[in-house]
Amino acid sequence: MVKILHTADIHLREYKDERWEALEELVEIGKRNKVAIVTICGDLFDKDIDAENLRPKIREVFSNIPFKVLIIPGNHDADSYKGGMYFGEDVFILTNSPFEYGDVRIVGVPFEPIQGQNLLGKIRALKETLTPEKKNILLCHGELLDAFFSRADFGDEGEERYMPFKLSYFEGLNIDYVLAGHFHSKFDDRRLKNGGYFVYPGSPVSITQRETGQRKVNLFEVGSPPQEYLLDTFHYQAIPIKLDPFKEENPVEIVQQHFEKLHPKATAILTVKGYVNSEKIQMTEQDIVSQIKGITKGKCAEEHYELSDISRILENDLFKSFTNKVKEGDYTEEKERQLQDIAIKAIMQAGL
Repeated sequence: MVKILHTADIHLREYKDERWEALEELVEIGKRNKVAIVTICGDLFDKDIDAENLRPKIREVFSNIPFKVLIIPGNHDADSYKGGMYFGEDVFILTNSPFEYGDVRIVGVPFEPIQGQNLLGKIRALKETLTPEKKNILLCHGELLDAFFSRADFGDEGEERYMPFKLSYFEGLNIDYVLAGHFHSKFDDRRLKNGGYFVYPGSPVSITQRETGQRKVNLFEVGSPPQEYLLDTFHYQAIPIKLDPFKEENPVEIVQQHFEKLHPKATAILTVKGYVNSEKIQMTEQDIVSQIKGITKGKCAEEHYELSDISRILENDLFKSFTNKVKEGDYTEEKERQLQDIAIKAIMQAGL
């Protein structure tokens, strides 16, 4: 079976930065897993000028590789491949002609500033290119309209739509896989009506802080479903911590435990919120934040501290009476916490 590694949206800018290291990691994964083809479905480069500056180094990365690399232009690098630019002997820019590999035919629909009937007509015209004798794979770069994606899911693209399409555009076409790019935030796959697959792999490296969690690619055998493959590449990791003043917990130790599990290639976005009982834990708000900052130094892109000391409120007679009433009720532990939160906020606002 033909094995394919499908990725997109690397947005290369500089030699040997985190995005470049992600590209090198993808090449190594391709080698280790004996893939036949690597597809990069748009936005290999962040800008066209980056393609010009990095092309000599790209040739080095793609030299002496045991697989073929297929690239289509995305909205960020749409002009990076004009004029027959050479990226390596085994690198093919798919714009017009299909690529044949055994019983697999791969067709590219690179990014263009078109939509609506113009885009639908372009996709429908593929019927003449696809063949029933082979497994047909379509590479594209654009915005799927069938499900709700926020603007943030596509990187810093503003409000403009980029080659928006629907799954229905592919109906009636002999397509086994639509391998797409442009959707950054996470791996997302869907079934086509004909039984094929539509796949966004997500960006293989965090481009913005909204792309959190360990990154992935689609590594699959033709004829089988898409497969998520975890990457050891740079990414942002959201760490939300909510403190509970009624539990025997040390806030600093909680943060320490989270950071001990942090992936070595991750940079954290830490949020600490909730309430603490400084009398019980013998630490002020300032003590807590100071000790946490000692743990997180050099490991965070952002830190947000929204914790409040409520030791005075916990000793308030009104709050004690309310808490006793809640305990007498037939509430789940979660509901009890919700009611206590409401009482705490009310007392804080009243200044009691």
